[in-house]
Amino acid sequence: MTRRGLALVSAAVLVLSACGSHPAPEAKQTTSRVLGSVPLTNVVDSLRDAAASMNVVTHVSRSGINDWESRPTASVFVPKGAAPQGGFPIVVLGHHITGLSPGCAPSQSATLDGLAPAVEALLRTGYVVAVPDLQGLGPLSADPTPSDKNHPYLDSATAGYNMIDAARATHEAVPQTSAQWVAVGAGEGGQGAWAANELAINYSEDNFKIVGSVSISPMADVDGLADAAWDGILTDDQKVELSRLLAGLHGEYPDVVKLDDFRRGAATQQWDALLGCQPAPSAQQVAAQIPAADLRPASEDALATLRGFLKKITLPQAPAQAPMMVLYGDADPLTPAAWTDRALDAACKFGDTITIQKEPQAQPASEAQLAWIADRFAGKPAPNDCAGRP
Repeated sequence: MTRRGLALVSAAVLVLSACGSHPAPEAKQTTSRVLGSVPLTNVVDSLRDAAASMNVVTHVSRSGINDWESRPTASVFVPKGAAPQGGFPIVVLGHHITGLSPGCAPSQSATLDGLAPAVEALLRTGYVVAVPDLQGLGPLSADPTPSDKNHPYLDSATAGYNMIDAARATHEAVPQTSAQWVAVGAGEGGQGAWAANELAINYSEDNFKIVGSVSISPMADVDGLADAAWDGILTDDQKVELSRLLAGLHGEYPDVVKLDDFRRGAATQQWDALLGCQPAPSAQQVAAQIPAADLRPASEDALATLRGFLKKITLPQAPAQAPMMVLYGDADPLTPAAWTDRALDAACKFGDTITIQKEPQAQPASEAQLAWIADRFAGKPAPNDCAGRP
């Protein structure tokens, strides 16, 4: 590697070491986690029929990049009927892959960016549901912090903290909730649910406890994205993923991650379309017109920088605090099964308890997931499929 390459990698390492892979400082004490709440009115009728109340809650959270305070929002739904003894359990439902602008947030979509059916199923099962707008997405608070102005796409620590803090804010905003919660998500939300399970050890006050997490096709071990970019074999979904990752990194580390080291030609011309959340043409349709070579790192130095940041966000980073359920398929165009297998093998070595299911095109809140979640709230032992894995 060249001397310049070593310098770039050293710079990246210094940045990463400053924030850590999973920052684990003492949880910040605040008088209230909830900063504001307004009714959520722009939702489909089926969701309105299933909920007793719907509100967008602005709450305190933290950035996984630098541990600065952030003030994201979460859509909170309360089921109809009286709360059971001990209160309604909480499910935090993380959104899948989306764009980088505030308008891409679930709270800005009548269908919650496609999550409405899952929210309805969870409500009818008797759970209070929180759907976070991850940092940098959704409406800005009246007093935004610097962290609120950038979405650190695929930063696992940020997504994990946002999901944990959405659960805590929901517990505060809805007094009839219990002190137990489960994290659920697909894609980016699946990554966030997994990370939240690892990071929950930092939030042990008031006996508020995560009892499980469900990750569907999670963005877990993403190290292979660097090889796919370098070898020019990115799928269309991965072109979108890499573009958004680079844009988020450039927003946080403009002096380390220079976009022109990773994009050229059609990728540069279609950059805004790759980052957007407009329904048509979709980012994937745009990506189909972009050669993979247009997103190839320009040098080994740039490749090494990308690898360094992927190491930071790759999961697992630490043992999970509660049982996990992971569902994935063999032909996912975004996250190959081999990548998820690596993450599962590493998590099993940490001693995690994981229920593993091969289920192509799984959606949140399926019958199997609901049964698994109910068992976690009931305190039953979780199936562990780690036995026999390498």
